[in-house]
Amino acid sequence: MVFVRTTPPRPVDVLAVFPELAPLARPAIRLHPRPGSPSAGESSVGGPLLWPAEEPWPHCEASHLHVDSGFRQSPADVRLKRRMQARWHRDHNGRGTTPEEAAVKERNAARLAERLDAGPAPADCPVPMLPVAQLYLRDIPLLRPPGQADLLQVLWCPYDHEPYHKPSTALFWRSAAEVVDILAAPPEPYEVNMHGYLPEPCVLAPEAITEYPSSLDLSPQMLAMVEDWSRWQAAGAVMDGSEHADCPRDFYDVHLADAPGWKVGGWPPWGRTDPNPRYCTVCEVQMVPLLTIASHEWDGGEGHSWAPCEEQAAAHAAATTGICCGQSPSQPTKVEVGSTDNMQIYICPTSPEHPHTDLIQ
Repeated sequence: MVFVRTTPPRPVDVLAVFPELAPLARPAIRLHPRPGSPSAGESSVGGPLLWPAEEPWPHCEASHLHVDSGFRQSPADVRLKRRMQARWHRDHNGRGTTPEEAAVKERNAARLAERLDAGPAPADCPVPMLPVAQLYLRDIPLLRPPGQADLLQVLWCPYDHEPYHKPSTALFWRSAAEVVDILAAPPEPYEVNMHGYLPEPCVLAPEAITEYPSSLDLSPQMLAMVEDWSRWQAAGAVMDGSEHADCPRDFYDVHLADAPGWKVGGWPPWGRTDPNPRYCTVCEVQMVPLLTIASHEWDGGEGHSWAPCEEQAAAHAAATTGICCGQSPSQPTKVEVGSTDNMQIYICPTSPEHPHTDLIQ
């Protein structure tokens, strides 16, 4: 890891106000993805995987008949568009196409013409899955992999799947030392159903933090305690300047509970629904959060208090001036699930190799 990102101290020491929450504290690791060029030997989001050359690349075998058959862009075209937007964002007078971009567009057009000449692919044809995350145990000690595994690889299908219109996910645990020959050129899908399903390659700066549950996960007694303004006053908590100063529960949820962004472990970021426990389909034990795949690293407004210390200036500037061409410092991965929501991946705590499940929140 070549860079560091640090979560700012919370505006209020939650345990100083509510020591009763101490038993509910959970460890989490914020991944802090940032655009880069990770290698297969590094933890990453959207980067190359340490995939054995002799092992078949995973394909989504589900039928995609329900997917709208309109034209979509290829992964190469999406990446090109992003590069051009980033250049335009840096130089507002430099719009147009550079010779290098024109050459890429020409190659992409030639590949598209070949595909069209071959006729449309069957809607139920297996679709190559896209790398979403690769996490090494040395970087993310919360992983708790099965057996001798020390590497987690997460992929998904770039099409919406029922129910709830979300990409279908696949998890692979492996031992990095057992991978001798790496697959050099993994297959890619012809097209992506949603641009937000194509992660931008990002390096990571993992940071261990402690989280507390969303108010939705609190017992009625605990919730009443959080909403009791006199408790905050007795502890000397100051919320001046916060838009939630007159609503302690909202202040707690925005600033003190679960952290936003890509993370391993911790508490789930409820919001679209009330807490919805997931149970292992094999042993029926309650599953635990493994990975949160986030559309944004922090929210707008007061939510940017979670932006790393090293990026507070950029977060404030973005909140003040707005974002041009999608170049948001809070969306480095370019991933977007649901309506700028989160995808939570859950695993069985007793047997991580049991089938996982996922949920959009």
